[in-house]
Amino acid sequence: MTARRFIPTKEWEDARQLRGLAGERAAIGYLTSCGWSVEAHRFKLGRHDLDLVIRRGPIVAFVEVKTRRSTTFGLAAEAVGWRKQRTLSRVAELWRLRHGRPGDTYRFDLVAVTDAGNGRMEIEHLEDAWRLERR
Repeated sequence: MTARRFIPTKEWEDARQLRGLAGERAAIGYLTSCGWSVEAHRFKLGRHDLDLVIRRGPIVAFVEVKTRRSTTFGLAAEAVGWRKQRTLSRVAELWRLRHGRPGDTYRFDLVAVTDAGNGRMEIEHLEDAWRLERR
């Protein structure tokens, strides 16, 4: 198995990666303007990551950011199926164990970013977008 080489974001060339990064930055700007503070950006567990971990008081939201140019291939929320939700929950649990505080409450949010062209981004924040059922 060949190890993958780390490539800094400033050297990225793939248009999808660059669009995703731009969407995450737009989401950060929007969320901080709404009073959230960013606890983590791209918190990793192996090859999986949480796009954003944000906090406002005792509320911590694990945020998946989906950036699209249009809805041709579906809505952003449709791109986060149960498998992705399960994976995000595992990474979120690690973050909670390492960085959580007594009294914190946790939820999963989705930020849908639509690249409207000319540098304009439309942002929709879906709070408490899904819940994980404990079995």
